[in-house]
Amino acid sequence: MEEVVIIVGAGPSGLATSACLNVLSIPNIILEREDCFASLWKKRSYDRLKLHLGKQFCQLPHMPYPPGTPTFIPKAGFLQYLEDYVSHFQINPRYHRFVESASYDKVVGKWHIVAKNTLSDELEVYLGKFLVVATGENSEGLIPKIPGLDSFGGEFMHCSDYKNGKRFTNKEVLVVGCGNSGMEIAYDLWDHGAITSIVVRNPVHVVTKEMVLLGMLLLKYIPCKVVDYVTVSLSKLVYGDLSSYGLPRPSEGPFYLKDVTRSSPVIDVGTIEKIKEGEIQVVPTITKIEGDNVYFSDGKMNRFDAIIFATGYKSTVLKWLKESEDLFNEDGMPKKSFPNHWNGENGLYCVGFASRGLFGIARDAEHIANHIRGVMSWK
Repeated sequence: MEEVVIIVGAGPSGLATSACLNVLSIPNIILEREDCFASLWKKRSYDRLKLHLGKQFCQLPHMPYPPGTPTFIPKAGFLQYLEDYVSHFQINPRYHRFVESASYDKVVGKWHIVAKNTLSDELEVYLGKFLVVATGENSEGLIPKIPGLDSFGGEFMHCSDYKNGKRFTNKEVLVVGCGNSGMEIAYDLWDHGAITSIVVRNPVHVVTKEMVLLGMLLLKYIPCKVVDYVTVSLSKLVYGDLSSYGLPRPSEGPFYLKDVTRSSPVIDVGTIEKIKEGEIQVVPTITKIEGDNVYFSDGKMNRFDAIIFATGYKSTVLKWLKESEDLFNEDGMPKKSFPNHWNGENGLYCVGFASRGLFGIARDAEHIANHIRGVMSWK
């Protein structure tokens, strides 16, 4: 099957790109391995999840949120927005298509994609002038290698498999990872009666949603260094010095770190209060696991019934995309720095790899669609 643009992945990245192409009347298809769009949001996100940024930073191209939408949108509200988005732009992903390989054919000047139809078990071949990688940074959950983890007598899982804390009531649960997911899951576990601890390995900025919203608005007008100073000052005013609770602040500011290291500040949902009250325990790095016993770098040990790893995700693009050296590094992430990370050679693009959330996705999708239109007009 020959197409103009082939998009791999029907998450928000793929949907946004398809919508932008549809607006420009550029034919495109989406190949999606799951049986639905936005499978990460629908199947692999916890119930309590809300968008951590204000709605103005979380809308996809050409479709603002309807009047009356709350500033910080819950999971159900965002999924409804995506349903409306798909319907409005008449996006029709081809589901159950597991892309096995994609390579550029220099003879015909097209991308050659082989995908398995997981319903029929048949291989399908697609040819496209342009290929958009929209599988994103969060393609596969990452669980670190910890000595003895395989011997753990309880249950362990990646946070993408966590829904809520109902079945962990009165159980000792360890959350590994103190990013936004880890902190929110820790709070959810406490809220459901679990005896909760959280591993904090590195310094972390703690802010409120309002601080982040203010900071992002200020960044349009004043330097990042000044915005960081304001944000840290507000954080100190609200939370005080958290180092005695095992939560020291980094020396660099939160927006600087986000830009340089892609590390986001923790947007507090109530977890910090519970840590201060001793309801949620902060523990250091895990050194080893023996049965139900987990050992930490401070020499202490505790027994746990379950471990939940909120330790991030990894890109899997290099498992199927060939000849991508100009665009992706060995970790499957863009070689080029933001804002020029999205454009490769021979009609290859990526969207959703900027570590800038839905705001970055919208920006990438519009750039890609406009660039493809320019290439087609030039030729």
